[in-house]
Amino acid sequence: MKRYTSDLKDKEWEILEPLLPRSDPRGAQPKHPKREVVNAILYVLDNGIKWRNVPAHFPPWQTVYDHFRRWNQRGMWQYVLEVLQPRERQKQGRNPGPSYGIIDAQSVKTVYGGAQRGYDGGKKCQRTKKTRGRRRAGPSAGSAGHQRPNT
Repeated sequence: MKRYTSDLKDKEWEILEPLLPRSDPRGAQPKHPKREVVNAILYVLDNGIKWRNVPAHFPPWQTVYDHFRRWNQRGMWQYVLEVLQPRERQKQGRNPGPSYGIIDAQSVKTVYGGAQRGYDGGKKCQRTKKTRGRRRAGPSAGSAGHQRPNT
């Protein structure tokens, strides 16, 4: 079998496997190894290809896409990130949770009304304010912890 840089290494698979759904909720026996399905998903995401262009030695593209879609709908990818991210931060000697958040604002010229407007002293003109919140890498503030999604 061909190996790609996006493929999971054995140690990575040992960490990820217990976080993935144990079985198919429909009761079907898996035709393809879960690791190969995950490797195919990572290949698509790493290379930015269409699902239909998954190389032939991976499971069929429909199977790969179906797993990705179902796991995404059930929040499995978010769950995996919320479990692995604090582990990685601790491994780096950092606090497991984010320590601060950043709120950014930008003023932009606009011809449309109705938005929040104000005088921008730095630009010396009327401008519409765009704001966006950012936080340092970490689970969302409203997350309910690391609960395994319904699988």
